[in-house]
Parts: sequence; structure tokens; C-alpha cells
Amino acid sequence: MNITKRIIARLDAKQDKLIKGINLEGWRIIGDLKKYAKKYYLHGADEILIIDSVASLYNREKLKEVIKKITKDVFIPITVGGGIRTFKDAVDLFLSGADKIAINSAAIISPNIIKKLALSFGSQSIVSSIQAKKISKGKWTAYYESAREDSNMDVIEWAKKCQDLGAGEILITSVDQDGTEKGYDLELAKEISKNISVPIIFSGGYGNFSDLISINKIQNIDAFCIGTSLHKNLSKIKGIKSQAKKKNILIR
Repeated sequence: MNITKRIIARLDAKQDKLIKGINLEGWRIIGDLKKYAKKYYLHGADEILIIDSVASLYNREKLKEVIKKITKDVFIPITVGGGIRTFKDAVDLFLSGADKIAINSAAIISPNIIKKLALSFGSQSIVSSIQAKKISKGKWTAYYESAREDSNMDVIEWAKKCQDLGAGEILITSVDQDGTEKGYDLELAKEISKNISVPIIFSGGYGNFSDLISINKIQNIDAFCIGTSLHKNLSKIKGIKSQAKKKNILIR
């Protein structure tokens, strides 16, 4: 069965600023977060993913106020993650306008938070965010706390557990490829797609349209995150969608 894929603009955030690094470190400020979220919405993104990439590390205040401002101008689904520690943190983000929340560190520390959130808000609103770092051929370990801490858990097994606990989507970020623009980790994408039945969002490494062609050949990858290439204006969402149509790739 052919799945209509989604193009998701990924925005890593520090308070009200858009930031970007390589391998989830070395962050530098790109510009105003709200401005870029609105830009990608107007350019045709199917969804916006906002990850407060330093919240877990520095225990900063959540993006609540920023999300409230963004949702006044952006009318596509917005997923927000980073620094969600408690049930109340999740509630606050939903009340601020987030359609979905992405949870990583808190789930690794206390996995049942996924189940509690899914039962309260519905699985469709809960995204399990997994930062995957390769340790050997066919093996990746899950990292947390802004990719600073090793959970010593196998990524594939952890993804399956998150699915069983009620996560409605799995967001996989390749730490090794993030920000490099050298292409997605196709080996990781293949392994995840063989083991997970809920929608999979894949992030980390998009450089140009050939990368989308490559990952689209893997079944069960439902959405592609693009960040650095968009921020640098090397790629535009409308252009990506136009090319996809010509290649008969089903994009929303």
C-alpha cells in the first residue's frame, strides 16, 4: 500500500530563537523561531516540529509563550518536544497550542509516562522521540539529555517498547547524520521500518532531493524531517513537493 508522505520542517529551539548544530551539538543561532515557523507554513510544510534542544540540558523554561505566539499564525499540526519532565509539562504545552508532544528524556527515565500521556490525550498526540547513535553495524543506542547521555538501550528494542506503551508515532533522529546534510541513515531507517507499525518520522541528514528519493524507497517511513537545508535556503518545501510529484512520490 502506498502511503502519502509528510514533509516536516524541523526547528531546533532555544527559547524564542531558531538554532542549529551538527550531531546535536555546537548550536548556533539562526534567527527568530516564530518567523521561520510561519515561513515554512506558508511554503507548504505539512507539519512543524519544534524541539527545545537545550531544555533538557539546562532545565530551561518551556516554550509555552513562544508556542502561543506561533499558533496565532501557523495552521498546520505542530509537535513540540524538549524539556518535558512531568505530566503537567505536557498539559501546559497542549494548552499553549501544541497538537502533539515529543518526549525523550522523561520516557527513558520513567517509561510509564508514555502510557499515562497516551491514555489521557490519545496515542495520536504522543510522539516518542529517539536520538539514535550508531555503535556498530546494525546497532544503535538511544541517547537522551540533548544526546549527552547514553541510555545503553538498543534503539530498535526501545522503539518497540515505546510503541507498546502507546506512542502514536516514533520520531527517529540520527545523531550521527544530524546537521551534516550528507543524507539520511538508510540502514537505521530500514531496521526501524521492519520493526515498527505506528507512523515513523525520520530526521537527520537531509541535504538534497536525492536523499528523499533514497529514503522513500524504504517502506513504512511516513514523514521526512528537513532542517538545515531549509534554514540555509538550499532547499524549499514547494520545490521538494514539485520534484516529488514529477517522481510520482506521494506527498501531501
